[in-house]
Amino acid sequence: MLGGSVYIALIRYAISLAGTIVLFSLISEPRYNPKKTFICYIGFGFVLIGGACIWYVIDWSTCMKMSAFVMYLCFTVFAILMSSDPLYLLLYKFALNFYLLAVFLIGGIEVSVIFFDRNVWADIITRIILILLMAVFIDRKIKESIRRFGRYVETELDKFSVFIMILSILFGIGFILNPNTIDQTPYRLFQLMMNFFLTGALQLLVYRLYLHIGKEKEYQKENQLMQMNHRLLERNMELMEKSIASGRRIRHDARHHNAVIAEYARRGQNDELLKYLKEYDKETEESMTQQICSNTAVNNILTAYTRWAQQEQIKVTLDVEIGSNLEIPNIDLVTILANAYENAIYGCIEVKRQSPEQDCFIYLMLKRKRNKLVICCNNTCKRETEMKNGQPKPEFTGGIGVLSIIKTAENFGGEYDFKNDEGVFVFRLIMNIPHLDGSAVEERGTDNVSNSTLR
Repeated sequence: MLGGSVYIALIRYAISLAGTIVLFSLISEPRYNPKKTFICYIGFGFVLIGGACIWYVIDWSTCMKMSAFVMYLCFTVFAILMSSDPLYLLLYKFALNFYLLAVFLIGGIEVSVIFFDRNVWADIITRIILILLMAVFIDRKIKESIRRFGRYVETELDKFSVFIMILSILFGIGFILNPNTIDQTPYRLFQLMMNFFLTGALQLLVYRLYLHIGKEKEYQKENQLMQMNHRLLERNMELMEKSIASGRRIRHDARHHNAVIAEYARRGQNDELLKYLKEYDKETEESMTQQICSNTAVNNILTAYTRWAQQEQIKVTLDVEIGSNLEIPNIDLVTILANAYENAIYGCIEVKRQSPEQDCFIYLMLKRKRNKLVICCNNTCKRETEMKNGQPKPEFTGGIGVLSIIKTAENFGGEYDFKNDEGVFVFRLIMNIPHLDGSAVEERGTDNVSNSTLR
């Protein structure tokens, strides 16, 4: 539009390409480390500019018409290889990047035409200034929020919506970059500004919408954790109340036992006294609560939920092999176990409501294998239990717990899966156990409650 020699055209192309690369690298997640990414983009730029020069020498007319389009098409393909973002999120970022491209391209041309009588150097300088301003603004103000927004878009945006959104944005940018008229008229300038405004407003609305949705999801997760902590406190209160009641009963019974023992002693009935003491020891052992494992936090939470399951007439089988001290914090371990166990009990209760005569079961396995912790929980569930995105729908798990399990597991590089195996809900999790500093972590002693059935 502004004319100029081939060298001027190459300078403008090079600046536009550099600006596109810089802006895209600020909003995308690179596949490689920063040094390798920088070298790759520099090499790509030199190859592309060199190819444009060769093309210009071979076919001048075609190069002038198609070089810009081919150059940015090549950039798109190369950027896909350099970015680790998922495809649909990557397409959205391309749309945003090309909108920014349109801003500094058209901005440079319009400033040159309106204020500097089509001076090409005014166009070049304006492009550089706009690129620097946008890069500084993105880096200091919105880079982190854009990347966080990208994670929200990845999890919340459906494919049809992202396709329509990107198509609308690209249509707007396409009109901006390819106007129908070359003449500078007030109407065309107004039309151009309105297209910039509408396309930018669409970008901003999408950004704000999914940023809000993502934050709301985060708040829901925090709310779930608070509810879970409330339930854990309730379970601990139950354990404390039972301990207090048990202590009172023991003290009350002890007075009677002491009276009986004293009476036997006064009468000199030693054989009867020994027989009574033996019966008392046997009764005491039978009344003792079975210890599931030596890890106090795990033992308490499993004991509390097992008692609840027993009250609901659910058969529970525990297979626990862990030591007293795991490198995983107790709060994280209890978060996973409490939610998995509670969801299992909830699933069994729903089955019993539907079919009161059906026997329900829960099988919970917890084992340490070197530097891995393996958790498996199987329970009776309704055959119509549905899955969405590899997770049970909230209405089939009580609405709470699954997200807490996933969030905690991901903190330790965990891999998990959920499935409904024809009326048996299966949850499996393998996660890394962090290494302690200093000497190698040796396998600690374990308490084995292997295939112990609690009724």
